[in-house]
Amino acid sequence: MIMLAAAFLLGMILCLLCGVPYIDFLKKKTIGQYVKDCAPEAHAKKQGTPTTGGVFIVFAIILASIITLAMAQRLTTLSFIILLTLLFYTFAGFQDDYIKIKGKGNDGLTPRGKLLRQIAIGMLPTLYLMITNSSFGDVAFGHCVLHFGWLYPVFAIFVITGASNAYNLTDGLDGLAASTGVFAFLACSVISLYFASPEAAIISAAVAGALAGFLKYNKPKAQVFMGDTGSLAIGGLLGTIAVMGKFEILLVLIAGVFVMETLSVIIQVASFKTTGKRVFKMSPIHHHFELCNWSEKKIVIVFAAVSAFLSLSAVVLQFLINRGVI
Repeated sequence: MIMLAAAFLLGMILCLLCGVPYIDFLKKKTIGQYVKDCAPEAHAKKQGTPTTGGVFIVFAIILASIITLAMAQRLTTLSFIILLTLLFYTFAGFQDDYIKIKGKGNDGLTPRGKLLRQIAIGMLPTLYLMITNSSFGDVAFGHCVLHFGWLYPVFAIFVITGASNAYNLTDGLDGLAASTGVFAFLACSVISLYFASPEAAIISAAVAGALAGFLKYNKPKAQVFMGDTGSLAIGGLLGTIAVMGKFEILLVLIAGVFVMETLSVIIQVASFKTTGKRVFKMSPIHHHFELCNWSEKKIVIVFAAVSAFLSLSAVVLQFLINRGVI
């Protein structure tokens, strides 16, 4: 637990220290966010806000993780695979942001191009599991074990890619993705420490700390956005840790807010295409609440509280499973 606290604090401090010079650099280079025309009117004021803040978030995560892992003598192949996956997702997200900035719009990578990159990166931790994990192909939840066999790589890549996209969809309000992400990664840290791997626990704690530090710059009114550079990478990391730790089913609960955001988009699109009617005023669902006259701050607080509750529930559930209650 001492190493988790060290990773959390180091991640937070590094993110706070790196934020000021990086934001100043973005402002000097006028690297800002372009707001979609279909976004709620309140978002017009976000036009030009510096983006690609994920760069210093990821830098803080990687440096804090390596330092703490070295202190704990846990610089293993597993930890490098997790961090390398994070780095590759960061590159993919940065490429998407760069195209948007260069084109002065919201058209980055094509959906197909982005998905292919996410799938390719997700193959890295999946292949590592295939080579090293004796229980490869099995997904356990309590006494129930699902035997995927050689279909498991498809399932694992789906989890990782799905988490990346779900977190990306959640990054639509100041402080929303960061605040909900803190609790999700804290849950991953505790579960990994006791039931999966100390390496994943330390990295998860570093992520939670970095996101907590990022909130200083991203809370309403945001000084910087993480962009796809941060959201694709952090979401992909969340899925990777769940897959590496073999708690894929619990991820549905840990990432409950992100799942809800994704389902709202799927439901909205399916409903409109089949009936011509919209279920929500706008999707993802945080925009629906905006159009219901909830303040941005209220939405973030409520969603963060829900994330905290679901994350705590996942930790308790894992302890009950471990004790044989479930």
